Amino acid sequence: MDRVKQIGDVAEIMLDYVENKKTFQTDRTFKVPTASYTDKDQFNAEMELVFKRVPLMLAFTAEMPNPGDYKAMEAVGLPVLITRDKQGQVRAFLNVCSHRGAPVAAEGHGNCARFTCKYHAWTYATDGRLLGISEASTFGQVDKAEMGLRQLPCEERSGMIFVCLTPNAPMDLDNHFRGFLEDFDALDFADWTYLGNRTIEGANWKIAFDGYLEGYHFQSLHPETIFPRTPSNCTHYEGFGPNIRIGFPQHSIADQLKEVPREEWGLKENYGYDFVRIFFPNVSIFIAPEITQVAQLFPGPTPDRNRTVLNYLRRDPVRDEADREKAEAAMNFFRDVTYQEDYVIGLEIQKGLESGAHDELTFGRNERGNQYFHEWLNWYLQDDASLPEPQM
Repeated sequence: MDRVKQIGDVAEIMLDYVENKKTFQTDRTFKVPTASYTDKDQFNAEMELVFKRVPLMLAFTAEMPNPGDYKAMEAVGLPVLITRDKQGQVRAFLNVCSHRGAPVAAEGHGNCARFTCKYHAWTYATDGRLLGISEASTFGQVDKAEMGLRQLPCEERSGMIFVCLTPNAPMDLDNHFRGFLEDFDALDFADWTYLGNRTIEGANWKIAFDGYLEGYHFQSLHPETIFPRTPSNCTHYEGFGPNIRIGFPQHSIADQLKEVPREEWGLKENYGYDFVRIFFPNVSIFIAPEITQVAQLFPGPTPDRNRTVLNYLRRDPVRDEADREKAEAAMNFFRDVTYQEDYVIGLEIQKGLESGAHDELTFGRNERGNQYFHEWLNWYLQDDASLPEPQM
């Protein structure tokens, strides 16, 4: 189906939701064991069977647009180095020197022609090749071609950089996203400006992620921040493989949509409705009119904790210092709402689940996004591709 027509049809559905006080519903409730959020064995299985196998969105084209740019980071306990080589190709490696295992780049962003390990000064090219061994005449014979950085599967698509954390593993973005990345091509996401990030910490990664997947809590948890714009319990869901596009109509959807012809309803993001785009297993993208927040949730280091990096982008470059200060204020506002209103209660939920008060959590018929996410998580944990995939 034509993307604009598809989104226009969803806008029409959301208009009906608001006018008739309805929401997306499935045919049943869904239960998840509370141990799913507390058990160490489950946590370890999620790391091995999900986070180290599926494509993870680890960086943006806008973060490292030029040859020589790089990003060094930790992902699921692994040191990762993403580079753009002299030819402009993006690559990913384990940030580990082949000599004695030290990092070859400090965590953060930069631009350089080569990487030098601070332990013994071995040097590597941006394409991962071992270039030089300090005081090579005393070291002994080494086959440099066999001692480059350990490469990870990596692909740049639609303004984002995807990495699989297992060397030599297959990575099929088309099969994983099922056309979902066309949304970002339509938005020219590769040409946006990266503004910066904020890091927050919270409870088990699934407790935190559950909050991104529904609007049932808007009126009770966000009465002064989100609810004035977006009604509670009024949500639409679409599945793209394990990924989800969540539609949130605004209170004003009827007034806004009547200003444009019906055939243009699918053209304008945030025109009476918003989308939160979910990349399985750990990314939530909210494109707001002035600034976009992209949350990357990284589990651990223990089952009861996650580290979330909130990235901020927008369409236009920063114009001047006053504009920069305005953007910083917007980033801080989004960070504060996410942490103070969502992550704080998530930490309280963690305590509640660890208390043993209940054996299961129940997701309602109106919480289909949460159900769908947990169904896909269970599908991966069963580690049997012959099993039928969950359907929205």
